[in-house]
Amino acid sequence: MMENDGLLKTIEELLTEDLRQMVLSGRMQADGPMKVRLRPVLTGGALKFQAEEFVGKQAFHKNLPKEEAESYVTGLLGTSFKQLQAETAALEASVLVSKKGKVTIHKKKKAEPALSDAWRASLSHNRKKHYILEEGIPVPFLVDLGVQTKDGKIVHARYDKFRQINRFLEFIEDVLPKLDKNRENVILDFGCGKSYLTFAMYYYLKELRGYPVRIIGLDLKEDVIRTCSRLAEKYGYENLTFLTGDIASYEGVDHVDMVVTLHACDTATDYALYKAVKWGAKVILSVPCCQHELNAQMKSERFASLFQYGIIKERTAALFTDALRAQLLESQGYRVQILEFIDMEHTPKNLLIRAVRQGEKKDNRHEIEDILKELSVTPTLYRLFTESGEADL
Repeated sequence: MMENDGLLKTIEELLTEDLRQMVLSGRMQADGPMKVRLRPVLTGGALKFQAEEFVGKQAFHKNLPKEEAESYVTGLLGTSFKQLQAETAALEASVLVSKKGKVTIHKKKKAEPALSDAWRASLSHNRKKHYILEEGIPVPFLVDLGVQTKDGKIVHARYDKFRQINRFLEFIEDVLPKLDKNRENVILDFGCGKSYLTFAMYYYLKELRGYPVRIIGLDLKEDVIRTCSRLAEKYGYENLTFLTGDIASYEGVDHVDMVVTLHACDTATDYALYKAVKWGAKVILSVPCCQHELNAQMKSERFASLFQYGIIKERTAALFTDALRAQLLESQGYRVQILEFIDMEHTPKNLLIRAVRQGEKKDNRHEIEDILKELSVTPTLYRLFTESGEADL
């Protein structure tokens, strides 16, 4: 544990309800978490801080009272991590611990004019829960899409959707360092549907955080696209476009910085992932659903006694499908995590594949092929990569 009065005071100053995010990185030990992220949450009416520990491809969560959170952070600095970066409503701070234990603290107050009106309103609101999009603050698209009332209250029947939107924005917040504030970032959302999350993504990145973005929503339903296009025009979202079409045949851009594909049914997810890799997308966020392909193919003498139970085979096939997708993306130079998108009680489609391009390809071809041989399956994403001749598979 770091014994440093300045550090303790800084940690205490940062751990308030106005904390946006705190990240500990620069791992000093081979074992343990690769990174830890903290954010404030309200549990049972009490302010706590959720620590999200990233271990391998998994993320573990625990909620800590303020004093425990302070001890937790100071205990990690200088022993498990050498760097801390944090942002509150009014302050940006960084802490660096040298090999000899020297602590360097940098703090910078934010210039008030740099905050957008929407973000300033969300910070000043005395909120019940800590969400990126706050309760009590009306957001135009949430009102029109029936999630909020005109005075900003959440429609009871749409509260799960409100939570889902905010959870999605947390994933967007995590990948902000991969986006460029000095040029236009192109983001493609395949299967955008009614576009709750597409509008939320544009509002957060453009209106709240000031990133130059061009977001394209694709869907096969013409009536949905017409409605979304009308709303985008109504809000003055000039760089938000909705088009009828599918990602497999879409050729409207030369490059894409981020691809989002939520609840694309069965192999539609595979075509989206393949296209994202082909474009060289820096970030891929995918919530698959209806993973039927492997369930129809899977045969294994070794697991025959287990696969005789239909529901077990179905659920196992769905998990195998997403695990193989993750391995295939790693073979193409992506660092992949599979995370919980939203609690199972709210939706069974609760796994999110987050892939961030890092360049170095994982040499896992033989591992993948051994699994495919054991299960007697040929997933669509594997076939697309091998048939294209562009992948090292």
